[in-house]
Amino acid sequence: MVEVKNITKRFDSIEAVKDVSFNVERGNIFGLVGSDGAGKSTLLRLIATMIEPTRGEILVNGLDVVTQKQKIKNIIGYMPQRFGLYQDLTVDENMQFFMDVFDVPKKERKGRRDKYLGFSNLLPFGDRMAAKLSGGMKQKLGLACVLVHEPQLLILDEPTNGVDPVSRHEFWDIL
Repeated sequence: MVEVKNITKRFDSIEAVKDVSFNVERGNIFGLVGSDGAGKSTLLRLIATMIEPTRGEILVNGLDVVTQKQKIKNIIGYMPQRFGLYQDLTVDENMQFFMDVFDVPKKERKGRRDKYLGFSNLLPFGDRMAAKLSGGMKQKLGLACVLVHEPQLLILDEPTNGVDPVSRHEFWDIL
């Protein structure tokens, strides 16, 4: 599913990621552990096609992250540390926006909305503005938005950072 081969990423004189290689097979959960500034987020952004490597190769489902970005974006769900919900939109409007972005077929939208807001316990909050949600609810909405196109690969960058213990537990139960 993911092949990372001798990846290096430089930002000017700073080497954020140096000669990293690993494989992740379909169906596995894989975590990156390291201290602050170790390059974990940079590596996830590389896999998610958000930035390009300085050297090396990354394949997602056999697709190259540099030359086949658009195809990869359709099969991954990427949730960065600070997921970009639209605070001035409701829960339902955020879901609709992400379904538009990912071209979810019109006939499947209500079912997917109900499925992903349902398992995250957000169905009763469809009319609530995202700005009025608790931190844990925002994270769960972010996850629902990332999953709405049913990606083959889910990339989460510290998805429960800054979330209370109960919401953190609920979030991991969803996964």
